[in-house]
Amino acid sequence: MLDPARRELSHRGKVVPVGPQVFDLLLFLVRNRDRVVSKGDLLTAVWSGRIVSESTITSHINAVRKAVGDTGEAQRLIRTVARKGFRFVGEVEEARPHGASAVGDHSSSESRELPSALVLPDKPSITVLPFHNLSGDPDQEYFADGVVEDIIAALSRVRWLFVIARNSSFTYKGRTVAVKEVGRELGVRYVLEGSVRKTGNKVRITGQLIDATTGTHLWAERFEGTLDDIFELQDQVAESVVGAIAPQLERAEIERAKRKPTESLDAYDYYLRGTARLHSGTRESIESALPLFYRAIELDPDFASAYGMAAWCCFWRKVNGWMTDRPREIAEGIRLARRAVELGRDDAVALTRGGHALGHLAGDLDGGIALLDRAVLLNPNLATAWFLGGFLRALHGETDAASEHLARAVRLSPLDPEMFRMQAGMALAHFFAGRFDAASAWAEKAVGNLPSFLAAVSLMAASHALAGRMDKASEAMQRVRTLDPSLRVSNLNDWLPIHRPQDLARFAEGLRLAGLPE
Repeated sequence: MLDPARRELSHRGKVVPVGPQVFDLLLFLVRNRDRVVSKGDLLTAVWSGRIVSESTITSHINAVRKAVGDTGEAQRLIRTVARKGFRFVGEVEEARPHGASAVGDHSSSESRELPSALVLPDKPSITVLPFHNLSGDPDQEYFADGVVEDIIAALSRVRWLFVIARNSSFTYKGRTVAVKEVGRELGVRYVLEGSVRKTGNKVRITGQLIDATTGTHLWAERFEGTLDDIFELQDQVAESVVGAIAPQLERAEIERAKRKPTESLDAYDYYLRGTARLHSGTRESIESALPLFYRAIELDPDFASAYGMAAWCCFWRKVNGWMTDRPREIAEGIRLARRAVELGRDDAVALTRGGHALGHLAGDLDGGIALLDRAVLLNPNLATAWFLGGFLRALHGETDAASEHLARAVRLSPLDPEMFRMQAGMALAHFFAGRFDAASAWAEKAVGNLPSFLAAVSLMAASHALAGRMDKASEAMQRVRTLDPSLRVSNLNDWLPIHRPQDLARFAEGLRLAGLPE
């Protein structure tokens, strides 16, 4: 019997002592019973996305087998699946609170798999949950969301603080959840929750900081003001939260966390509305987001992040084959991206989106990587900077560094609704490293989350083809041809800026085998 609350393993009536990582590994295997889990899954769940050696994984698997009375020879409970991972096939009972359903019980259509507890980082860790909109106006949801995003951004600039990315914390929007559950699922010690009430020109922001490991309330405060000083209110909330976590923090470090994206609230409203549409990745959402970013730029011509987001919309249209006038749209995307990085030398979001867009649209991978490295330096907790930097590194041929960046992004935002981008990046890194089984597995995950993601579908086709799975390769190629009928082997480099000739040749070979015309 496994008791996650007490972190104990009972075997044949006796309590068997195991280390925390061995326990987490066994718990993860049990909760994924009869499913093959890859080594990448284990790295994310047990080692928090860190890269560890093969021998370390093997030794932990052997320790788990020993704890449950299994052996590497018999493999009655834990089976090694060649080149794929491990599968737990035994029957293990998990201790649980009264009234909770058993792991693996799918009698309810609403039951969901619980992820294993993540190990807390070495430094203070926090997530900011979506604030409740108490304005009585559903159209003001974006405003409440924007307040939380700015608090996350301010906290993220404190380098000693581990901050969960906005996209993962916002998966709890509209849900009633226990703070301890949030802390366990996201692997953080502190949770900030609150509310925003906006009436006319007046704003009231309330917040409370909770230690998720104990449920203890550490801090609560209410801030009131007008829209004219909304950014000052957000700074006060961020400052108070940081002070509650580490009272010894110097004032200078808090002051560096104060940086307003724009003095024009009207422009900022449009920016927030556009950002809300950007995350889904569909053609319709991008087409509706781009005019909103242009409107923000019109109202504030120096709004660096708005330029970066607009440029990134252009990139996303190009990479998915949605452009109707490629030369004109590419030129416009480059213009927007260059303006973003010119205005936003100290704006991590502008550098991230603008730098990544330049890497793709202008083919300047070296310059794009440098800009994304600066973004990470400015905001080490910005998951987007990590995974887009990983993407550019994969295209540049730096496959190991790409995987490390992408794993870091997954750890910062483990419940990210944009996980399909990270999964596609991992597929690209594995593909150029010659690991076609892993590449196809990651690509399939990305396509499962966003079926219209042309790059992921193409990687799936090429990986299956080079691994000899021609039926799957042909099926994926049919989807490629449907998504972008104009794609050819001869114009691959116009589509993706692949730096190394051998990587381009390998991609072309895989797609050619899968059935892409010359």
